Amino acid sequence: MHLSVGVRELRGPNVTRQRLPNRRAHELPNVGHDGIRYTAGVGGFADGGVGEIFLNTAKRGTALDVNARAAAVAASPLVQHRCPVDTLRQAVTANSDGSGSGPLACALDLLVE
Repeated sequence: MHLSVGVRELRGPNVTRQRLPNRRAHELPNVGHDGIRYTAGVGGFADGGVGEIFLNTAKRGTALDVNARAAAVAASPLVQHRCPVDTLRQAVTANSDGSGSGPLACALDLLVE
């Protein structure tokens, strides 16, 4: 597989996005961060691998909700390309104690436990 991105070329087995099944399991764990409750939607592949992540708050349209949703939407293509959740978790910011420093990081913490 070959994908051209500007001047750089990406090659390898993970360049191809894997299509999620039309009917798939979907979990809705609650995630807390800085006193705000988020609902994480996590769907996946038939083999149990994570294939999509959604985040939202009860107050739709707020800056917190928009930023959480945007972070999760940006992370979803990575897991659809089979980026391991633990690798993604290590890539996002963490507090000095290793805990997630944002709602996406906290949701990923739940997934790697």
